Order: sequence, then structure tokens, then C-alpha cells
Amino acid sequence: MKYIVRYGAMRLHGVFAHSNNAAPLFHGTSVIVRTSRGQEIATILCEATGEKLAELPQDIEENRIIRIMTADDESEAKRIKNAESEEFERCQRIVKRLHIEMNLVRIEHIFGGERIIIYYVAEGRIDFRELVRILAGEFQTRIEMKQIGVRDETKLLADIGDCGREVCCNSYLIAMPPVSMKMAKLQKATLDQTKISGRCGRLKCCLRYEFDNYNSDHENLLTLGAIVLTPNGQAKIIQIDPLSKKITVEFENATIRDYFCEEISLCEL
Repeated sequence: MKYIVRYGAMRLHGVFAHSNNAAPLFHGTSVIVRTSRGQEIATILCEATGEKLAELPQDIEENRIIRIMTADDESEAKRIKNAESEEFERCQRIVKRLHIEMNLVRIEHIFGGERIIIYYVAEGRIDFRELVRILAGEFQTRIEMKQIGVRDETKLLADIGDCGREVCCNSYLIAMPPVSMKMAKLQKATLDQTKISGRCGRLKCCLRYEFDNYNSDHENLLTLGAIVLTPNGQAKIIQIDPLSKKITVEFENATIRDYFCEEISLCEL
């Protein structure tokens, strides 16, 4: 049986096989898996049905589940987690000593000890060959440097968004959706950058979620300024709300009323 799991600091997703003779695994179960990076801790999300697999990227990693996480595994995971903060400080000291212009974001110590991944933000490309050589000697394992952008930095560090819930990028998003000011304008969101920007300083991912519906509805709705026939006579459209499918009109006597789209029709010239 195959399951979709989430693993790693960047909350990667993969499809991992489990023994057909083993008992079914359920959402939230912690397991040890084999990935291309080594042995890692993962969380079961769901069974890998055809419907669920269709929602995932085509190049998603496939491998196997080694075992359900044991008490010894949990103790080792805590030890590694505690060691990461000390490893991070050691790495920072070395970066400072070498005068490398990069901002360290996080160190991820792979559970099986096969490698340490160092996430960093920097302007342009960095020559970190000397840094990798020193760190490999310090930690006695393979060192992988991974340059990330500000949105991925938020994914690694942020917790709660303006909505009061976990930031989407650090909870369930697989890929960062493209977001533009056009989406904010179409949804009549405030254009105040401080209010429509997320923890990363970029436009909020949630502006993308309803855009397709807004866009589709907007194309099918009447346009501003159009003369329409309402149950109360002819009027001019002065406002459109695509989400609720409501139209605000103004009559010749300056009366303003709201109607649902199905209540009105375009006047024929």
C-alpha cells in the first residue's frame, strides 16, 4: 500500500510504499522513511489514491516507509533537534570568520545522519567551498548548502499569519502560488501593501485562492455603467460584487438598490 507523506523542514511531499502485510496507517502517524536524502521522519497524510495523486506534482519523490516511529526514534529526534541550535551557532561563527555575505536561516540535520542541510539567503551567488570544507570537518557528515528566497525563509520560520492561523506556506501548501496585484484589484481588496502583504513581505498567497472564481464570474457579469432592467424599472450599474453575484444599481431619481444577477437583465438598445 502507498501513502502520501510530508517530511523535512521544507515540508516536502512524497509517495511512500508500506508493506502490504502491515496494518493500515492513518493520518498523523509518524514514520521513518527512506528518501533520496537519507532516513527521515515523516508524517502520514493519506492513502495515495489516484484522486489524491492527481493533485500532486508529477516529479514527486517515491520511496518506502521503513517503520512506524518508535520511542527510541523519538528520543533520537529530540536529541537531533536540540543539537540543531548549537550547530546553527557554530555555523554562524564560521560564516562570520570567513566574512561570507549570507544570512543563515536554518540548519536541518537529517534523522539518519547522512547530511546536514544549511538554508541561507544571499544576494547573488556565493562561493561557499571553503565553508563547506570546514563544516564537513566540524560535523563529520555531508554538508548541503541550499539558497532560498524570502518566501521560503518565511516557510521555514513563520508561525501565525494576520488571520490568526498558521501561515499557509508552513502548514499545507505544496508549492507557492503566483500572486499579482490584479488579483487584489479584482477582489476589491485594499491596495494598501501593508495589509495585503504576508509575513514574507510579498502579496499574500490567499489572494490566489478565490481568484479563479472571481475571474470567471466577473467575465459573466454585466459591466459598470451598463443600463439594465430591474424589477423596479431601468437603472445603471454602479457596483458589482462577483463573489456574492450582487449588482448595485442607481435609478434616475438617485435611489440605489442591490439585486442578484438573475433578477436583472441588460436593456436592449
